[in-house]
Amino acid sequence: MGKTYNWPLINDNVSREDREVLSNFILSNQRLTNGTKVQEFEKIWSNWLGVKHSTMLNSGNSGNFVSIAIVKELRGIGEVIVPPLGWVSDISSVVQLGMTPVFVDISLDNLAITSENIRKAITKKTKAIVLVHCLGFNAINEEIIKIAKENNILLIEDCCEAHGATYDGKKVGTFGDISIFSFYFGHHITTIEGGMICTNNEEIDEFSKLFRSHGMTREVSEKTQNYYRENYPELNSMFTFAVAGFNMRSTELNAVLGIEQMNRIDSYVEKRKHNLSVWLQNLDSGKYFTEFDVEGNSSFALPLIIRPQYKDRFHINDDYSSVCDILDLKDIEYRLGTAGGGNQAIQPYLDNFPFKVIGDLDSVNYVHNNSLYIGNHIDLTDEQIINLTKVLNDV
Repeated sequence: MGKTYNWPLINDNVSREDREVLSNFILSNQRLTNGTKVQEFEKIWSNWLGVKHSTMLNSGNSGNFVSIAIVKELRGIGEVIVPPLGWVSDISSVVQLGMTPVFVDISLDNLAITSENIRKAITKKTKAIVLVHCLGFNAINEEIIKIAKENNILLIEDCCEAHGATYDGKKVGTFGDISIFSFYFGHHITTIEGGMICTNNEEIDEFSKLFRSHGMTREVSEKTQNYYRENYPELNSMFTFAVAGFNMRSTELNAVLGIEQMNRIDSYVEKRKHNLSVWLQNLDSGKYFTEFDVEGNSSFALPLIIRPQYKDRFHINDDYSSVCDILDLKDIEYRLGTAGGGNQAIQPYLDNFPFKVIGDLDSVNYVHNNSLYIGNHIDLTDEQIINLTKVLNDV
């Protein structure tokens, strides 16, 4: 078992009521594999998010792989503009499927890649942009949407840490061609393991369901099934594989939990936003970066980026007065480098794959070396947050 913290990264947001609903479903002798409850959760999620189509997967990671597989199917092999700050599967999905990741730097305001840096990286080989709404900050803007449309590039929104974040009054995950969400334990809502890939495009939705389930045509529209029946009459229609797919299906159990948690998702988002506001209002802005673009956020975690003149007080010192020392002494769990451990462009797995870097990565390197995040969850009190900021402000 892992260490128990006074202030963990995540809280157990699976309530007793959730467990009772799950137990009753298990005892009801219903089908447990991908079925009607998955479909019900997909519809509820689509309605809440504001998209036409959603496909439940076994993780947000799988959403990354399915999205890049769709890009490859629709546009062929090429380059994908990616952020150096995010999760490993934002990049591993690209390289494992034979595409070339092109890294561009981020802005400290929202920890996301910028329209200016995206534009500099576009070539005739560019097939897609992966935009990560890191730590629940909104990353989308009109310029990024315009760039993707002007250049006929597929725009993928990774919203795994940003359930309920908004831009211009609409939820993130509704602006790109494809969006991805994670329901891993500790996210805004959880199905323990699970994810969703969403779109307003019918063709992309068909590919999402094909790639989820081995490439089998039995789960897609009757129109698509008829196409393969007519053009491949020698095949059993129950075992016709239209694409080289994966097995990334979820279960009814995960969906039942997701359906139950949807009753609370809006209140969870509001509580996380409130916690971030208290955090930033009470941190010393002379010592820590607090000028985040919080408009429309749905905070996943509480970020701490130390100012350059104090960066020698970030890592462990002999006198036990650094930021990390304080958190360790107070038994507060944290993650260095913020999302995904910091700069993905320097991770060893890339030694085996081609990749590109356009421009410098100064901002993400600073974040990598001088930042961390601590947990943000619904059980935190204002008093806890304020008391911690007071101690950190004394660094």
